Amino acid sequence: MRILNPAVEARVGKTRHALFDFDGTISLLRAGWEEVMIPLMLEMISPGRPPAAELEAEVRAYVDHSTGILTIRQMEWLAEAVARHGLNTQPLSAAQYKAIYRARLLERIRARVEAVAAGRTPPDEQMVAGARSFLAALAGAGVRLYLASGTDHADVLREAEILGVAGCFEGRIYGALDASEAHDKEQVVRRILAENHLRGDELVVFGDGPVEMRVAVEAGALAVGVASDEVKRAGWNEVKAARLQRAGADALIADFEHGEELSEWLAGG
Repeated sequence: MRILNPAVEARVGKTRHALFDFDGTISLLRAGWEEVMIPLMLEMISPGRPPAAELEAEVRAYVDHSTGILTIRQMEWLAEAVARHGLNTQPLSAAQYKAIYRARLLERIRARVEAVAAGRTPPDEQMVAGARSFLAALAGAGVRLYLASGTDHADVLREAEILGVAGCFEGRIYGALDASEAHDKEQVVRRILAENHLRGDELVVFGDGPVEMRVAVEAGALAVGVASDEVKRAGWNEVKAARLQRAGADALIADFEHGEELSEWLAGG
């Protein structure tokens, strides 16, 4: 564990609720989603021609900054970028871009999802190392767990069930609802704090995206970034670590393999 904000040490020991991002934090079923989104955005902004270096840098920077946000919001940015650059004479709506992205991503991950669902691949091989045990340990200690994701609600429910972790959250799973921002991570955090009459430091937020780190910091919650190597399922991804540090994370972990130590730290040990 890397403590980035020394002041956080005085705030641990009060955790009663924990909010987790899903993709890249617990699940690796969608690992590599950026390799679908970035080419799609470049193709839609600059169709039929190689994108300029400046455009590619712009798109990559946006995807990096927006990791963890609702997918429809990313597609709204794409629709705006298509209009702003003026290279595509047949622009689509954000909803249409999202449908194309979702179809391409689901095709990319179909084999790994089906392999886990059919029992050919152990679920833990498609999860960040130690995640299952850590979730169980927190729940066993009486911490109430929540799951929030920018991925569509139905997909999150299905994939959490396939991985065998849905039960840890006892129905407190919030995937994206395009017709409403009720499951936006900022809204979820506000609701957790308000409905349970919590101080910020009674909630810890785990995630691999800058969005949930910024949301946690703004709410006064503990922000723990998960900077895991998604290929190896464990160990540090320094690009993620730098991104999460810039977003204001209080602490970073590479994975959940040292879950007991992490639990003790959250308990004030």
